[in-house]
This record gives sequence, C-alpha cells and structure tokens, in this order.
Amino acid sequence: MAINDIGPKPQSFDIELATKENTDYRSVAWSGRYLQVTLMSIPVGADIGLEAHPETDQFLRLDAGRGRVQMGVAKDKLTFEKEVSDGWCVLVPAGTWHNITNTGSAPMQLYTIYAPAHHKPGKVQATAAAAEADKDDEPAAWSVQPKPVPDKHG
Repeated sequence: MAINDIGPKPQSFDIELATKENTDYRSVAWSGRYLQVTLMSIPVGADIGLEAHPETDQFLRLDAGRGRVQMGVAKDKLTFEKEVSDGWCVLVPAGTWHNITNTGSAPMQLYTIYAPAHHKPGKVQATAAAAEADKDDEPAAWSVQPKPVPDKHG
C-alpha cells in the first residue's frame, strides 16, 4: 500500500496496514501545517537512533515487532526504559533524548507523529544510513515551524 503525501489537504488511509507493509526506514505519509505522520521499519537488532528534538513533541506507535525504548534528559542519562510491542505507544516530550531498539526477530513496524512537521513532504529513505546522509530533508515552507533549534544526535 503506497501512500501519497498530498500535503495539508484532507487524507484518509488504513494506517495499520500501511505501517505493516512499509519496508523503508522512513516514509513520510502526510504533512500538515502543524504535524506530520511518518511510517518506519526498523530491522532486527537496529534502532531508530539516539536523538532529541528540542522543539518537537513526538508520538510513536508499534504495529508489529518488539523493542526497547529508552528516554532521558541527556544522552548519557536515559533513565526511562520500557519493553514495547505491537499496540504500544511511546510519547516523547520535546527536548527528551530517546531511542527505540528492535529486540525482536522480525522488523519493527511503527508510525510516528511529529508536531511540528520534521521532514520534507513525501520523503522516502530506504535505510537509516540514507536518512543520515540526506541533505534535502527539511519541512515544507508552508508548515508552521518554531524558531530554528537543531536536533541533537547521539
């Protein structure tokens, strides 16, 4: 099921089906003025990547697989740790360091909602390495963004 990011227009799709069928590390499914929905697939033993978004709250929901979420006030103070699986959500307050590691035996399928938007509309990144190397991944000019504060990566 391919989702076409149509920007800040009304949209509807089966998010669970789209999430489970997504094989890309990150695929932006919908970009609004104030939030964004992305689908993610994390390979066995891999992780999302330790990061903090200073001006972005984040919601993540697992639709398949198992993982370990870690969060904290600093990259070396990850005091929150929880095992998560299908149906679990992870709520990340702005500025919180976080990571989710796939601890299962199959890809971990999840979707995430960023508020405000965090990626270029319609962006597809096949792997975490491709996402890291991507220099063309800014939110749309029509999205409402706070004063720029760069993300932090571990």
